[in-house]
Amino acid sequence: MYKVEQQHWWYLGMASITQAILNRWYIPGENLSILDAGCGTGAALTTYLAEYGTVTGFDVSELALGFCRLRKAQKLARASATHLPFSSKSFELVTSFDVLYEQAVPDDAMPLSEFGRVLVKGGRVLLRLPAYDWLRGQHDKGIHTARRYTATRVKALLQKTGFMVEHISYANTLLFPAALIKRTAERIWPPRIEQSDLALNAGPFNRLLQHILSLEAPLVSTIGLPFGLSVIAVGKKG
Repeated sequence: MYKVEQQHWWYLGMASITQAILNRWYIPGENLSILDAGCGTGAALTTYLAEYGTVTGFDVSELALGFCRLRKAQKLARASATHLPFSSKSFELVTSFDVLYEQAVPDDAMPLSEFGRVLVKGGRVLLRLPAYDWLRGQHDKGIHTARRYTATRVKALLQKTGFMVEHISYANTLLFPAALIKRTAERIWPPRIEQSDLALNAGPFNRLLQHILSLEAPLVSTIGLPFGLSVIAVGKKG
């Protein structure tokens, strides 16, 4: 992840989509207090999230936090998303990118309850999660997927944990047919090595795939897309 997330088409395209969503509610330079929940190796918290305020990141992996430090991240904590070591009402925005689906999260409602606790009234949570359980493949074995989501499921989960759903959409729609073909082929001819799709080098197609994914940003952030490989949602704490 550390090697590829600032150059791989998926990470860069998703960054464009995420920024378009954030720009509906916030202005760069607004000086928000932001928590990046499950920050991984730190690309988001040290690049585009930092444009909106002061970002604190946490991750359960000390190895991941070490890579965050290589990116010069300073406000870091080692913690689980189910038990946050932060005071109540201490953040205005919580982001969580592809975390709640993991096998390490036994109950995906627990992190959202914790996000609600650390958010101020009117604060928001921005979630991104993998879509459709029937799309499981070798990628999911490689990244230890426990569950995949539909927009309906994410909406119900947010409402269950006290959030008002302000926006929800699928993303990575234009490349959906290619992913469906790949998943189908894997079932017929299983690869010998389990690995994440994001470990694959797109080579000369990297820039093109990034452009295709980035094209979705205006639609995902406004009217929403009806299907795709990811679900993205914004919830507001009442």
